[in-house]
Amino acid sequence: MSFQTIEIDHQGLVATVWLNRPDVRNAFNEQAIAEITLAFRRLDKDQQVRVIVLAARGTAFCAGADLNWMKKMASHTDEENLSDAAALAEMLRVIYSSTKPVVARVQGDCYAGGIGLVAACDMVVASSSAGFCLSEVRLGLIPATISPYVIRAMGERQARRYFLTAERFDAHEAKHIGLVHEVADDTQLDHEVEKFTHALLSCSPHAMDEAKRLIRDVSYVPIDHALIADTVRRIADIRSSVQGKEGVQAFLQKRKPSWLVDITHDQ
Repeated sequence: MSFQTIEIDHQGLVATVWLNRPDVRNAFNEQAIAEITLAFRRLDKDQQVRVIVLAARGTAFCAGADLNWMKKMASHTDEENLSDAAALAEMLRVIYSSTKPVVARVQGDCYAGGIGLVAACDMVVASSSAGFCLSEVRLGLIPATISPYVIRAMGERQARRYFLTAERFDAHEAKHIGLVHEVADDTQLDHEVEKFTHALLSCSPHAMDEAKRLIRDVSYVPIDHALIADTVRRIADIRSSVQGKEGVQAFLQKRKPSWLVDITHDQ
């Protein structure tokens, strides 16, 4: 399939999904949402991909919703608005639940739904010149579909401030509140992203998938007998898995595990 709003670039075991609407600051519309969703579904099933990077062409990462799309939504019926919102929510869910680690590479403006994209990723590297804003309330709207991911990223207390004030904040503040993991000068942005991808490629793909699932299932759950039993079962299962056995044996035998050998062969 030929994409119109995004590009996909493969470099070894790393696939980069590029938002490619720089003329509208990579704002998304229904087509962009559909293509991003499809791209992540395909990459999730691609055995030749271990890490996904979400990046953007041009001077801005993502300005949120496309103005022309917003104009169309203003005249939509309730059912049409529900359908549009459901598609956006599904895009975020697909990114968030990917079995592969997802790293966001953020430059320039990252507004509204763009912050939702970032919050749905596992790791975020932002340029020092990046700017963030949850601008919905200025338009009489709320950041509803992105809220589960943004609140998990920055916490309820910070969400109360930035959801309600629509203040713009910089990359260093984004790191301070937990939305961003690392801030880099513009010239070092790709280098910082590569540090993450290199670290991720050294880890067991199966274990990373299970670790992501563990975080989703354990977060905000009471520490009771049911949770303890669940974590006991998980560690027992991973120990007996193919990559679990391989990783332990490689460590004991002081050799590289098979997934690192695979990388060497791939290169």
